[in-house]
Amino acid sequence: MNTTENTETISREGDTHRELKDFIAERPFLSGLSEQYQKTLLDCAMLQQFAQGEKIFHEGDPANRFYLILDGEVALESEGADSGPIHIQTLRSGDVLGWSWLFPPYYWHFSARATKPTKAIFFYGTRLRHICEEDTAFGYELMKRIAGVVIDRLQATRKELLELAKRQH
Repeated sequence: MNTTENTETISREGDTHRELKDFIAERPFLSGLSEQYQKTLLDCAMLQQFAQGEKIFHEGDPANRFYLILDGEVALESEGADSGPIHIQTLRSGDVLGWSWLFPPYYWHFSARATKPTKAIFFYGTRLRHICEEDTAFGYELMKRIAGVVIDRLQATRKELLELAKRQH
């Protein structure tokens, strides 16, 4: 690699790092986090893109990450016995995708699929889980925020179950 290519690579990596830092600081899910905690998240983050129709994760697979959706749309689905996937919730910009990485046994409870081209911040959940155990104040902050996501998913699931019950009667 020549010097010009090396400088361009470093510049792009620096741009991505700044972009990630800005995205993390701007999202409501992470608002109010100290700079130290934002840096901890930044150290465990990278940008990721998904094509329309691409499976992000599958129910029952090991959960080791979570996402903060920047742009696009993701369908959360549960595997139906005979009817195929059951739609639970549609996630959009600003939404958090994935909480199973934080709670044993660390397997996905839903499947996720991009329904539009989607850009997201990927967070290494396994690494963050270890950091949470070492820094309990950080862990508590993250746990409070993820608990809100879990409650939101439970409410969406409840709503979908009520809709299914109405259609069956």
